[in-house]
Amino acid sequence: MKYLIVFILAIFVTSCQEEKEGISADEIITKTIENAGGDIYKRSTVQFKFRGNTYKSIRNGGEFQLERIVSDSTGTFRDVVSNTGFQRFKNDSLIIVPDSMAVRYSGSVNSVHYFAHLPYGLNDKAVNKKLVGDAEINGEPYYQLKITFQQDGGGADHHDEFLYWIHKEKYTIDYLAYKFFENEGGIRFREANNPRIIQGIRFVDYNNYKINDFTTDLCNLDELFEEGKLELLSTIKTEDVEVEVKG
Repeated sequence: MKYLIVFILAIFVTSCQEEKEGISADEIITKTIENAGGDIYKRSTVQFKFRGNTYKSIRNGGEFQLERIVSDSTGTFRDVVSNTGFQRFKNDSLIIVPDSMAVRYSGSVNSVHYFAHLPYGLNDKAVNKKLVGDAEINGEPYYQLKITFQQDGGGADHHDEFLYWIHKEKYTIDYLAYKFFENEGGIRFREANNPRIIQGIRFVDYNNYKINDFTTDLCNLDELFEEGKLELLSTIKTEDVEVEVKG
């Protein structure tokens, strides 16, 4: 029994611990969104390139349209996700795709726009936010916020888990991690770099790391990162960013 108690205490110490600082998860996210662009997001058109494909987002208040344009030897495909659902066009002609493929295409488009526009979207109704602790990375202080999604409105991957390290003074997302379950699952840790402000909106690129142990607590990834125990998997660059702000 003594060894069991020690084991349980060890798990508690190395896991996320709730932070008591008199600030809520909602307040932290709201300040972070304001710092990164705030209301400008809601009236902007953003276009960028990612891994050779063109992405475009159009927002007008509560209405949105997310696009991906892909060209190959068979033609140009434009995938569109909006308030009304998903559509795929080939050479400007609407084509019908099976529901299973529509879910797949829609999820892929959403994923790229989600990361490119962070922290925008983290105040959506389907988002569950919780302040779970604090941390220090490279001598800088951070809040640790856990993000999960409700099934209703949370998308096909609503069961994935996210953790964000938000700077306590600058209110920027400098690191994030997530655990996903699709295709046998995995864990990723991202280090933000190359921050820049374009027409009032903050964009970053990422160094993308992985760890093979799927049982790893996301809260421990900051320590593993500083210890050099994460494997650099890829670099994620949002290139040729153009922003047009209405009004």
